[in-house]
Amino acid sequence: MNQASTLKKIMSQKNSATPPSSKQARVICITSGKGGVGKTNITANLAYSMTTAGLRVLVLDADLNLANIDVLLGMTPKYNLQHVFSGEKSLSEVMIQGPGGMNILPGASGIMELANLDEEQRLYFLSEMAALDDTIDALLIDTGAGINENVIYFNLAAQERIVLLTPEPTSLTDAYAMIKVLSTRHDVKKFKILVNMALSAQEAINVFKQLSKVCDQFLETLSLDFIGYIPYDKKLVAAVRSQRLVTEKFPDCQASKMLQKISHDLIRAVPESGSDGNIKFLWSGITQGLAG
Repeated sequence: MNQASTLKKIMSQKNSATPPSSKQARVICITSGKGGVGKTNITANLAYSMTTAGLRVLVLDADLNLANIDVLLGMTPKYNLQHVFSGEKSLSEVMIQGPGGMNILPGASGIMELANLDEEQRLYFLSEMAALDDTIDALLIDTGAGINENVIYFNLAAQERIVLLTPEPTSLTDAYAMIKVLSTRHDVKKFKILVNMALSAQEAINVFKQLSKVCDQFLETLSLDFIGYIPYDKKLVAAVRSQRLVTEKFPDCQASKMLQKISHDLIRAVPESGSDGNIKFLWSGITQGLAG
């Protein structure tokens, strides 16, 4: 049986199953315009902080071609999302447990066909995610860099979007490009902004002001919410080199304290009601599409 036939069979079985209950998990996407801004590291540390605060957290490594969260954590998963999209394994079978008890869905590195999923694979993936909804409180999506179709897709599948950037001019330019595409082509108007590797609070605020200025000048009716910054910290670098999370290895360092504060602020914040980015809303769309 080929991959398409396998996916159709599994999708048909899911379509006839009873839909999940009304409980809703929060879906938060951490994204950026360019690579090298520390997105995977920040995602994993936020997930760890949320988990230790009592939430059931799932991290999706959605960089489907250059996944690296397993490398960051020194883990060697037996299966990854390639096995899900091929129909060999379910998401629950691929899932691994990370630091603090958070769960991780590892992506695949160097598998070029995963860089551009077809519509059937995307629908299958979302139906699998819907089945997990009752078992988690928060889903953190670590996207790839750039503005390709899959990056945009996962941004649109989220309730909340955190755009991560650094004080580098190229990072600012690429973050603006990401916001522009989501705003003008997909009518996304609300973004959380997080600055990484800032030398001071003032430098981070200046970066945010620059981004806000260019967005105000060229884009309309946007809401940019500055949620904080992660300072440049040698302890964070040391943690990465030892394949550990800084919030786990050095919980009292400056970077860890800021990450903990940001994660707690995210937990306390109540996302706006509505179907945008809701896993069960996506489930409904899937079943309707299959029926048609």
